[in-house]
Amino acid sequence: MLTGPSHDLSAQSQPVRADRSMLGPSLHRDQIMAMNRVQFQAGLSLPAFLKRYGNEQQCEQALEISRWPQGFVCPRCAATAHSRFQRHGTMYWQCTACYRQTSLRSGTVMDNSKLPLRTWLLGMYLLGQSKTNLSALELMRHLGVSYPTAWPMKHKLMQAMTQREANRKLGGIVQLDDAYLGGERNGGKAGRGSENKRPFVIAVETTEDGRPLRAVMDPVPGFTKAALSEWIGQRLHPGADVYSDGLGAFRALEAEHAHTVIEGSGRSRCEAENARWVNVVLSNLKRSLDGAYHAFKFAKYAQRSLAETMWRFNRRFDLTRLVPSLLAAAAASKPWSERALRDVTMFTAESAC
Repeated sequence: MLTGPSHDLSAQSQPVRADRSMLGPSLHRDQIMAMNRVQFQAGLSLPAFLKRYGNEQQCEQALEISRWPQGFVCPRCAATAHSRFQRHGTMYWQCTACYRQTSLRSGTVMDNSKLPLRTWLLGMYLLGQSKTNLSALELMRHLGVSYPTAWPMKHKLMQAMTQREANRKLGGIVQLDDAYLGGERNGGKAGRGSENKRPFVIAVETTEDGRPLRAVMDPVPGFTKAALSEWIGQRLHPGADVYSDGLGAFRALEAEHAHTVIEGSGRSRCEAENARWVNVVLSNLKRSLDGAYHAFKFAKYAQRSLAETMWRFNRRFDLTRLVPSLLAAAAASKPWSERALRDVTMFTAESAC
């Protein structure tokens, strides 16, 4: 068992093939051939972002399109006929069937926020384009807001990512592993008994020739057959061809999946052909979290931290679509109070044993 030190793509969508235009115009053909096309795509530059979302009107138009791509739909009765009016500088849509009044932000994660939409979208841009996880402290400095403003903003967007990834399932060839997230906190226990460690499962779907497609990673109550059976039902399509280490609880796979145990231990097992990518993603996850957070309650907020990495990884094929994708997720997610964001169920590594 490994110990972790460490455009919107739907759960069923196929990856977008990166083309030469994503890599920029100045690269020689030999350089392009030697590069990872996904990794070296141009993405959305900051000047391009500011040109597209630089003022409040542009951001309002983007949110309206994300929330109602086919035109206004009443959140109460689903009618489409409506009138519009302004009150105190805010535009409202009034349903002509039930008279419900709705603003652009109401019913979304941005509900009741006093921040300009352009600040919200800049936060989405920073979270999406960052190669690693971004702490609330770093987001505070980039946006020029206070920490009590940056923390709930980041967690609301992470919660939107979590909900977007909640129904994702992997199929075909899947590499699977178990690990722990988090480390010793000051004055706490060391090792796997640390109250800040949380057990989680990570899986990567690959092509037949071994290239990574999508990933899922979730905290679990423990590495028991019951806990992993529930996770398998939620995250794997029946008939998947799964490769894992020899953890006994993974035998739950054998009910509906082809299951191959990778023999060996240590580095030789990590570098095995059908374990390589799950270990690469796990290693990248560890570095990302270690680089972003230095005093973080991993055991409490593991689900959102993993979802942030998962959301970004599964949309890496077209970085230009990350802002519209996260905006759509934020528009579809419900409002969250800071109290609700902090009130999450905790599972620890100690309770998993």
